[in-house]
Amino acid sequence: MRTVEDLRGVCDPLPHSLETFPFDDQTLVFKVGHLTKSRMYALTDVTQEPLRLSVKVDPERGHELRQAYPQSVVPGHHLNKKHWVTVTLDGSVPDDLVRELLRGSYLLVTKKGFTKAERAELGLPGSL
Repeated sequence: MRTVEDLRGVCDPLPHSLETFPFDDQTLVFKVGHLTKSRMYALTDVTQEPLRLSVKVDPERGHELRQAYPQSVVPGHHLNKKHWVTVTLDGSVPDDLVRELLRGSYLLVTKKGFTKAERAELGLPGSL
């Protein structure tokens, strides 16, 4: 998990996952939803080397990750530091964990960012 294509390989198959560049032409934002309502679940600056991926996590999980990978997982860059972490994709964090974090962020956002009716309308999963 070191390239944008690697990230797309995880995010693209997720139901109603969208790729956008809402801030500038460098910041790739993965969202879940549709054009009229969507929620961000991951973002990266496509020009950075190595890539740094920000994902939403439960606060306790974020703390655990920062303790386990102090050089590679830090509080979310330009995001709510309690609910987001930024992971440096240099190989120091296992690929399976990065995949888990992306899917977990997606699920967290679908559960908390949409009402039950909206989730049903979009056919958003409760689990992956």
